Amino acid sequence: MEMTIAALEESYRGLATGETVCRPRIDIRIPTSDPAKVYQWGTMEGGSTSGYFAIRMKSDVVHEKAYGGAFTQEKYSTRPGMYCGLVFLTSVETGEPLALINDGVLQHMRVGADGAIGVKHVAKKDAAVVGMLGSGGMARAHMEAFRCVRDIRRLQVFSPTRSHCEAFGREMAEKHGIDVKVCDNPQDVYRGADIVAGLTDSTVPVLEGKRLEKGAHIVNIGGGGAPDDDSLARVDVYLRFGNAPPPRERADLVIDDEHLTWAARPDSAGSKRSGKRRGISLPGKVVYLAEIIAGTHAGRTSDAQISYSERGNLQGAQFYAVAAKVYEGAKAAGLGREIPTEWLLQDIRD
Repeated sequence: MEMTIAALEESYRGLATGETVCRPRIDIRIPTSDPAKVYQWGTMEGGSTSGYFAIRMKSDVVHEKAYGGAFTQEKYSTRPGMYCGLVFLTSVETGEPLALINDGVLQHMRVGADGAIGVKHVAKKDAAVVGMLGSGGMARAHMEAFRCVRDIRRLQVFSPTRSHCEAFGREMAEKHGIDVKVCDNPQDVYRGADIVAGLTDSTVPVLEGKRLEKGAHIVNIGGGGAPDDDSLARVDVYLRFGNAPPPRERADLVIDDEHLTWAARPDSAGSKRSGKRRGISLPGKVVYLAEIIAGTHAGRTSDAQISYSERGNLQGAQFYAVAAKVYEGAKAAGLGREIPTEWLLQDIRD
């Protein structure tokens, strides 16, 4: 996780200096024969003068599921429980295809690392208590990441399935040597929490901003893409890591959306699914990571302030950075299955 955090911070610095380039996530949606489901192909890409480029690709059938009075977004490839997410890594120097990597572990690692970068730069220096909604893979990744940047001593966690939450709590207590409280209701996670993390696959916000205590830092994954309105209304410092740069030919085309979607039958229910725009949440309070790193903005100026951090549409700047580390490590350790590079080349000019 330490390596992931460092790799992402370096990539984000590169965006500020022009050494890194990426584009926003692009989704293609096509209704299936089942009106409740839609096919979704998603890609994001980026690279840098450090020598690597990558495109991350996802092929999913997406649908919503009612659960405990809320809706979650479910997805699969081929059959429920199986997924198709791939990172294709290439060399900037030679154009050579270098690796094809499953994205599952990297997906959790890079999102958890983003949470840690936000905590590192704008959470209270003595933040020690995490209040968490969710107990799945993202929750595990975020606890590991938070521990890299703050001395976390206590976790207060709630998720709807009690048995899963209890198992998660035992695992976190044993792995990290911290005090863990499995909460009976979601309201309990906020009491005394320095970091409040909503880490679910819900399609609607799960955080309750009115329950945030002074000095809390917010991390939000899922929930329709942004915290609830009450949380945003209470934010004093909004850290956004950046925006994907505009194309060279259209410097005016600045896009801050989390993703852009093109759809077949755009008026169908499936093609409209989860179509809510997510851009800059609080334009009047935004501070960019590059400003904090450069020392031109202080970020948090008081332990009483409430802060919120999110990546922006920089996914494409993430996957080349983390995939490069995996590739270099795998090569050094002799891991992976090697296929002939010639299989991916041709002698007909494209």
